[in-house]
Parts: sequence; structure tokens; C-alpha cells
Amino acid sequence: MSSFRRVVLALLLLAVTVSCGSEPTETGGERPGDDRGSVEATTPAPLGQDFESDVSLAKGLAEQYWKQTFAAAGLSYRPISAFIPYTGQNGPACGGQPAVPDNAFYCPFGHFVAYDENWMRDLYDRMGDGSVYVIIPHELGHAVQAQLNNAGGLSIQRELQADCYAGGTLGALVRGNALQAEPGDKDELLLNLAAAGDPTDDWLRPDAHGTAQQRQQVFARGYNEGTSSCETR
Repeated sequence: MSSFRRVVLALLLLAVTVSCGSEPTETGGERPGDDRGSVEATTPAPLGQDFESDVSLAKGLAEQYWKQTFAAAGLSYRPISAFIPYTGQNGPACGGQPAVPDNAFYCPFGHFVAYDENWMRDLYDRMGDGSVYVIIPHELGHAVQAQLNNAGGLSIQRELQADCYAGGTLGALVRGNALQAEPGDKDELLLNLAAAGDPTDDWLRPDAHGTAQQRQQVFARGYNEGTSSCETR
């Protein structure tokens, strides 16, 4: 399994303070002016060498990226209130709807992210640590949408924009040397996106996420062009 080589020591210095609250803050639809930005590392040291530390690193660095990006635009990023692992059907409810197995989701009612730990660990073991660096930034992308109030009206628009945000976040982390990509990582990321793609291109399905090709394309656009390229289209 190829893996991102971590070169960040001070995750505790980079990580933002989690604030409590019940609903996401909206900012009038303004957009941070990211231009292929980066999150820079400080003192090098190995981190993220197993599933647990990869999950922690992906969450901490992704939120640090958005904190910096919002600040550059004169906005204030609100960190998620909780980051909740669960198993099977034992996850937290969201807006009266129960959590389901084999899933990760952002809940605007409480402004938290939850994920089926066994499911994501299985993806990590089978398809590499790229799964963590796709899923977690994707869900945090939904938290960003809630704060900016900028997602499209269709499910597929929201999901593809979150994929683009995930690509833009990862690209910034790699460019800033917070993460260092290794040979095989590109294929790993694309494999994870393909596995999560819809079988058909049905834009009107209420749960549509996009085909494998669509998800790969928007992720790559975000990675190469930055999160400012991720407006819904």
C-alpha cells in the first residue's frame, strides 16, 4: 500500500480549537479567495502511519486549510463541533434521521461529521490511505458549503463540489509540504473515487453523487486549480 509521507510535527500547533454550537454559521454566500493555496509544515516528523493517526491528520490539516483560506478572504471559519466515529447502526442521528452503516456524513443540525469506523478502516486496508484523504476532506467540504451557503440545489451539485473541495484541500496540503505524495498515490485516490461513483449519470436522483468519471474529474480540478475553481456548475 502506498501512503502519503507525513512531514508535519506540530499537528497540535496546526489544529484549530473545536467550538460548540448547534447550527452552522452562514456568511452571506461569500467565497474565500483561494488561489491554489498551501498549508505549510513546520518541523518535520513522521505522523499518520496508521489508520487512527491518518484520520486525525486528515481532519486536523483539512480544517487548518479552511481556517487559513477563510481568513485570507476576511471570513471566519467555524470548525466542526464534533468528529464522531460509529459502528453500523450506532451512529448519531441527524435531523431526526438515523445514521446508516457504511457511510460518512456531515450533519448541518449540530455542525458535525460522523463516519462508520469499520467501513472506513476496511477501505483504508483494501484501497490505501487515500480513502481517508478523500472521505474526510469531502465531508468537511459539506461543512464549508453550509457556512458559505454556496452549494447548488441538486444533490449531485453538492456532492461534486465537495469532491472538488477535497481535491483542492489535498492539493494545498501537498504543495505546502504538510503532506508529501508518493508514487501510486494518484492511482489510489482515483480508485477510491471510482469505487464511490454512481452507476448512471442521473442528475435528478435525490441521492446522486456523480459517476466515477465525474467525481475523478472534479477532484482533479480542485487539486490542480484550487478550491476557488469549485463553484457549482
